Amino acid sequence: MEATLAITEAVTKKPKPDPNSLQFGKTFTDHMFTMEYKADEGWTNPQIKPYAPIEIDPAAMVFHYSQTVFEGLKAYRTKDGVVRLFRPEENFKRLNRSNKRLSIPPIDEKSAIEHLKQLVALEKDWIPTEEGTSLYIRPFVIATEPSLQVAPAKSYQLFIILSPVGSYYPTGIQPVSIMVEEDTTRAVRGGTGSAKTGGNYSAGYNAQAKATANGHAQVLWLDGMEKKYIEEVGSMNVFFKINGEIVTPELSDSILEGITRKSVIELLKSWKVPVSERRVTMQEVKDAYDNGTLEEAFGSGTAAVISPIGELTWRDTTMTINGGETGDVTTSLYKTITNIQTGKERDPFGWTLKL
Repeated sequence: MEATLAITEAVTKKPKPDPNSLQFGKTFTDHMFTMEYKADEGWTNPQIKPYAPIEIDPAAMVFHYSQTVFEGLKAYRTKDGVVRLFRPEENFKRLNRSNKRLSIPPIDEKSAIEHLKQLVALEKDWIPTEEGTSLYIRPFVIATEPSLQVAPAKSYQLFIILSPVGSYYPTGIQPVSIMVEEDTTRAVRGGTGSAKTGGNYSAGYNAQAKATANGHAQVLWLDGMEKKYIEEVGSMNVFFKINGEIVTPELSDSILEGITRKSVIELLKSWKVPVSERRVTMQEVKDAYDNGTLEEAFGSGTAAVISPIGELTWRDTTMTINGGETGDVTTSLYKTITNIQTGKERDPFGWTLKL
């Protein structure tokens, strides 16, 4: 990754979308970043070039054995034009953890961030400034070697693409309804649940379709062995406020280590709010609901930032949390994190990186 970055600008630029009607991940900017890996050369040929379809061999191993990982982070532009990235170093650390689990060679994190900064700087006019909007950043790696051997590939390609986005949920910060899934499993211990890889997400499509058909926004996954312990929501880590304490499932190799999750925990500790990472059962949550000590619930993730949970359906019970309204802690977390991301509030943690 020590090679010089080559930049080829697009001759024809796309029209910018209406920032008030942005859908998540449907519109892409004028340029993308690419870099190649070969076993005898390492990572080489970093480029920023016009966004375009890619040509790939039908035998590329990504199609056959799902050797691929991805990341998601955001850039924000303030009214005075300053562009900020939110904790990009954490995303590239996690990308390398995912690479290791999927037997993909690691990338140089510092160089990757520098290349990303140049890509975002080139596309800064694509970053919307309206409330709740941002530029979503999707780095991903695919195995490109044409081979049907069941073994790690010898060649890969890293891409970074950019997409201006509005709120992940159409309702924004309004509370959402979540369905607890017991029939299918997202991940099991010893599997790839802690890696950000495509198969973990497509494995949840059936459950998500069932949830959507029943009026729910997302699925809450339980552990794959006992169907007893809470793990995560489809696109978010999950938190519960029980009797004044914020609890979240402790990390394992079947739970993705969220960057927003980490930020929430650090922020709560700075506020001296009791917070613990431990195993949490659905029965504990149900008992807390029954005895009146389940005070708030919310999810955290890059796309949604903080998403309050207003209803939680488990078996034949629908629990309406905090009267279906967004709780005080949830609101404070959302406002503080988004204000830090957009430069409206001081960043005492050094989370944001200015371009």
